[in-house]
Amino acid sequence: VKEVEEIGMLLPQVEDCVLNIGKFNGMVSLAAFFPFKSAQAALDNINAISEGVVHADLKLFLETNLPIGGKKKAMLGVGDAKIGGALQEELGLAIQTGGVVAEILRGVRLHFHSLVKGLTAQAASKAQLGLGHSYSRAKVKFNVNRSDNMIIQSIALLDQLDKDINTFSMRVREWYGYHFPELIKIVTDNSTYCKMTQLIGNRKELSEESLESMEEVVMDSAKAQSILEASRSSMGMDISPIDLINIERFSNRVVSLAAYRLELQEYLHSKMGQVAPNLAALIGDVVGARLISHAGSLTNLAKYPASTVQILGAEKALFRALKTRGNTPKYGLIFHSTFIGRAAAKNKGRISRYLANKCTIASRIDAFSDVPTCVFGDKLRDQVEERLSFYETGEAPRKNLDVMKEAVIQATENGEAKKKKKKSVSEAVQMEEEASAAENGDVPAKKKKKRKSEAMEVEPVAEEAPETPQTEKKKKRKKKD
Repeated sequence: VKEVEEIGMLLPQVEDCVLNIGKFNGMVSLAAFFPFKSAQAALDNINAISEGVVHADLKLFLETNLPIGGKKKAMLGVGDAKIGGALQEELGLAIQTGGVVAEILRGVRLHFHSLVKGLTAQAASKAQLGLGHSYSRAKVKFNVNRSDNMIIQSIALLDQLDKDINTFSMRVREWYGYHFPELIKIVTDNSTYCKMTQLIGNRKELSEESLESMEEVVMDSAKAQSILEASRSSMGMDISPIDLINIERFSNRVVSLAAYRLELQEYLHSKMGQVAPNLAALIGDVVGARLISHAGSLTNLAKYPASTVQILGAEKALFRALKTRGNTPKYGLIFHSTFIGRAAAKNKGRISRYLANKCTIASRIDAFSDVPTCVFGDKLRDQVEERLSFYETGEAPRKNLDVMKEAVIQATENGEAKKKKKKSVSEAVQMEEEASAAENGDVPAKKKKKRKSEAMEVEPVAEEAPETPQTEKKKKRKKKD
């Protein structure tokens, strides 16, 4: 940089100087340029910059082109503050970030193809686009076998379904309540109420014959009998067939939604067993999934300290308490765990802190272990149970080190047992194949090879040995004799 107006940098006239190539060339001149050797080298450099690491190419370029000696020390302008700090530590340079540097770099990016000879604007934009795509592809890492994105989506859908089913069930209650208001007090469950609405239809047509089918839905003979009696003396208004058809259709949709919700819960259970088995074993599928969803991913949750996991989901209450200088919250999403509900009022804070500690351990094991296993989660759950009994009875719990040693031994034993099981299954399959081949009259490949080799061994014995010069001489001598 030759000269620059630092004081009036944000004035419109000075900003126009950056946009004008002629004026910008008067301020800035190209000292050195080092092109990347390949697309892979460019990707390695940009990955190093994003992580705040000084790449070998960048270090070599700066050491080659920066004037190290002299009275006046060179000032290096850097756009990214993180890489600026790394350069200052490694090379001991005077670094400046922000302010006038951002404006100069904006001009350099704008007029880059003009500053470098032999580079066109089209070629520069193509190179930038290609690098951008490869950089983004490297950042978005997606593993199909252990994807926590599916857990985040399924728990969000589960919450949405709960809200929708409640809203729709209330609508069915209000709608059918005009015809049969007494049913609301007898059947309280939303899903069961919608099934009963489908089954009953017009209450005047209800008879003793439908008592058995009502028992199957309500799972209580006394309730079914009370519904039948209430239908005979109901205060509800009469309803037209077309209205009844609409109510039945809508209640059918609500019932199908409730059935789909159960299927989705099973899917979430299986996914948590694959992705985070220890967290699911410790705190449950739903609460574990909520923690992963709130953190953004399982890796993010594993990076959190236990104090953050403890109040995860209670951010509003925390910042309000910090602002008003009141009491900070003791728990967030982990409040929905059964452990905190079972603890006494005075011990809720202590058990939530302990539980958050165990959740952090479980999430780290899940995130960074190669083979998924729920052994550690079960052991951590036992530890929380022991801590609860310690608060109530005073019985001393086991040490964490001893419990983890037991868990490691059990996990290795389970791994070996799985390997043996796989081996035995494969051997059984092989034996079945051989048996089926023998029944069909086919000879397995191994036996064929053996028979071939046996034949090969027998054949040379049966054949006559080839005549050599020595054998011919022996024959001649015999004839002479």
